[in-house]
Amino acid sequence: MSILVSIVVPCYKQSHFLEECLQSVIEQTYSNWECIIVNDGSPDNTALVAQKWIQKDIRFKYIYKENGGLSSARNSGIGISEGDYILPLDSDDYIDINFLSRLVPELDNNKQLAIISCYSKFFINDRNNFINELKPSGRTYEDLLFQNHLVATSLYRKKCWEEVGGYDENMKKGFEDWEFWLNVTKRGWQFFIVPKFLFYYRKAKNSMLVDTINKHAEANMEYIFRKHQELYIKHFDNTAEVLFYYIKTHRLGKIEIRYSLEYKIGKMLLMPIRFISNLFSSSKNKG
Repeated sequence: MSILVSIVVPCYKQSHFLEECLQSVIEQTYSNWECIIVNDGSPDNTALVAQKWIQKDIRFKYIYKENGGLSSARNSGIGISEGDYILPLDSDDYIDINFLSRLVPELDNNKQLAIISCYSKFFINDRNNFINELKPSGRTYEDLLFQNHLVATSLYRKKCWEEVGGYDENMKKGFEDWEFWLNVTKRGWQFFIVPKFLFYYRKAKNSMLVDTINKHAEANMEYIFRKHQELYIKHFDNTAEVLFYYIKTHRLGKIEIRYSLEYKIGKMLLMPIRFISNLFSSSKNKG
């Protein structure tokens, strides 16, 4: 098969994982690829690791840019790519040796498809220490409105990236891949999930995804809802149902915390501190 695949690997403070990631690329049974390593202003030895792989195989390429975030790094790599198909691959993850040989024909044989993804396994530390599995489903933008079913490492047509103007570089706190998939598929493109475990995601305690979910999920969702508001207005009933569900679960969660044993104990422990604080405040006011 003659289709060139451009694999784009942004790297920021992940040089200690980069070797394993690039090893999974060079082991691909599908050989017509280029791999662009994007050093996103990383302060570690990303450059040294990249140079090693460039010398090992001419299909590896390297660029350096000032730190601008994941969207910016991906756009920079894709901007110099020569392939018709694009595969984003984070520097701490890896792909099965048959990833490209299994996914490329699926995309090539169906001109309605923009994106091909697969089942994923999540691991901690050791690549054989699997802790979770992801078996996504869906086919059109309606399946992506309220939940992202596609991992960032999914294969897609470069012309789709060109159509939407690349990844949104305003999204520096995560969910940029979700917004990108929605932006592509709302134009009539479809996606397909290969029911095989071919992608392996490193789950780190302090990962960007964990930080996004804990601190930025609501803000990111609001940004997506507003940017693609025509879709959410079109599906108003479903949008309202989802939003009110979030409101209800948030309220019930606060009630559950309020009446939990830990909350009551904590409140009792703080009572003497509050009493002293109030007493001190009263004394100051009298003085």
